[in-house]
Amino acid sequence: MSIAYKSPPALTDQAFGLQELGLYAGIVFLWGTSWFPLKLQIGVVAPHVSLTWRFVIAAAIMMMLVSLTKRPLRFPARTHLRFALLGIFLFSTNFALFYYGAQWITSGLLSVVFSLASIVNIGFALILYGQVPTRRVMWGALLGITGIAALFWPEIMAHDADPGTLFGLLLCFGGTVSFCIGNLFSAQLQRSGVSVMSGNAWGMVYGASFSAVIAFISGAEFIIEPTASYILSLLWLAVPGTVFAFWCYLTLLGRIGSARAGYATIMFPIIALLVSTLVENYQWSLLAGLGVALALAGNGLVLSARKKTV
Repeated sequence: MSIAYKSPPALTDQAFGLQELGLYAGIVFLWGTSWFPLKLQIGVVAPHVSLTWRFVIAAAIMMMLVSLTKRPLRFPARTHLRFALLGIFLFSTNFALFYYGAQWITSGLLSVVFSLASIVNIGFALILYGQVPTRRVMWGALLGITGIAALFWPEIMAHDADPGTLFGLLLCFGGTVSFCIGNLFSAQLQRSGVSVMSGNAWGMVYGASFSAVIAFISGAEFIIEPTASYILSLLWLAVPGTVFAFWCYLTLLGRIGSARAGYATIMFPIIALLVSTLVENYQWSLLAGLGVALALAGNGLVLSARKKTV
C-alpha cells in the first residue's frame, strides 16, 4: 500500500471558527471525562475484553448512524485495508496500552502522558508532510506542556522510579504514539473522500475484532462485571467517549490538521483534574493554578495560529 504524504493546504490552513470551536470543546469535555471511567474498567475484566465490549457497542451505533444518514458502507478491499489499520492503531492498540498502563499509574498521570500527542503529531506532520510549525505553534505547545507538567508535578514526584511505574509510563507513551499513527490513516481516508462516520464505523469494527482476537489468544474470559460502576463506565466510554468524541476529533483533524487538533490533548488533564476534584477529593495548590493558566495560554496561541503559506 502506498501512502501519499503530501497534505493539501486546505486541510491544515483553515481558520478556527465557531464550528471548529464547538468540535474542539466537545473533544476536550468528552475525552477529559473519560479517564476516571477508564480506571473503573480495571480489575475483574481483562483490558482487551473490556475494549471488545466497548467497540462492539460503538461500532453497532456507528453502523446504524451511517445507514440512517445514507452514507456509504461499501468500499473496495484497498480501502478496507486502511480501515483495518485505522482500527488496529486508533481503536484498539491505543486504548489497550492505556488500559494496561492504568494498572500501575493513576488516571491523572495517564492524561499527562496522553497530552504528549500534540508534540508527536507536530513531529509526524514535519517528518511526513514537511509541515514546519510556526513559532507561535511551538511556543503554544511549550507553554501547554509546561503547564501540564506544573499541574501534575506533585503527582509525578510522588511516584517512585520503580519498574512497574516506569513500565506503565512506557506503555502509555506507546499508546500515545499509536493514537497519532491512527490519526495519519484517518486523515488519509478523509483525503481520499471517505466520510468520517463511514471510516469510524469500519475502523471500530476492525478495532473490536482485533481486540477480541488478542483476548482469545491470551486466554481471557469474555465476561462483564455485574456492577453499576463497570456497566455505566463502559456505556460512557462506548457512546459519548468513543462514538461522539471520535467523530468530533477526526472531523476537526480533517479541517485544521493534526498539529492543532492534537493540541486538544493538552486540555484533557484539566478536565480530568476537575473530575478528580469532585470524585477523588483532589487538593488544589498554587502550582496547580499556575499550570492551568499556562495550559490555557498555550491553548490560545495554538488555536489562533495559522500554518505558513508558501
